[in-house]
Amino acid sequence: MQHMLDILRLEMSSAGISLLRLGVAALLGGAIGLEREIKHRPAGLRTNLFICVGAAMFTLLSNQLAVEFIGDHTRIAAQIIPGIGFIGAGSILHNRGDLVTGITSAATLFVVASVGMAVGGGLYLTAFFATVLILICLFLLGKAERRFNIKLLVNTYEVTGSSPEVINAEVNLLLECIHAMAQDVQVAATPRHVRVQFDVEGTRNEQAEVLRALQKSSVLESVVPLGPVQTE
Repeated sequence: MQHMLDILRLEMSSAGISLLRLGVAALLGGAIGLEREIKHRPAGLRTNLFICVGAAMFTLLSNQLAVEFIGDHTRIAAQIIPGIGFIGAGSILHNRGDLVTGITSAATLFVVASVGMAVGGGLYLTAFFATVLILICLFLLGKAERRFNIKLLVNTYEVTGSSPEVINAEVNLLLECIHAMAQDVQVAATPRHVRVQFDVEGTRNEQAEVLRALQKSSVLESVVPLGPVQTE
């Protein structure tokens, strides 16, 4: 009877540690996912939380099953990396011509999985430090890139005019100021005028210069900046 109680007590202790690690993984993955969710990125709160918890769970299983069945402790955990690579590839989107989005989200999923593995292995301090470092990079580096005018942005504009030929000629002439060309041009005719949407790649200062030039044009009837295309 005492032997059974000792076994039960040991299992309860082991289960408590496992539950604690899964809870910590959920908190750390959720913190990173919340930042992604706020910025409306492809992989948000639930995705990052699930990946962090899943990586921690597989790490726990890898260790416990190897002890019970006398196997390699790293066999299951080693398969997390190619699995996360597959999910990350799915978060990278190709749209609007040659524009590629979601690369930062894919990289975030990769490091979130490593945080989950660290928690699953009991490396709490390492996991916390990595989470703080990831959040600092996500919050501050993007702002620094925009502030120092080093990040290339892709903005969408909609202009109207009398004909596609006239509009395209005027837009290309105005874009010479930043040595850029209109990308992903889309034309829609209406009974009153022609609407043209296009993308322009450039820094924040260059985008402001393009908008001023478009708004000063006497050829274009109206100019509407539709905002940035998120390229991360």
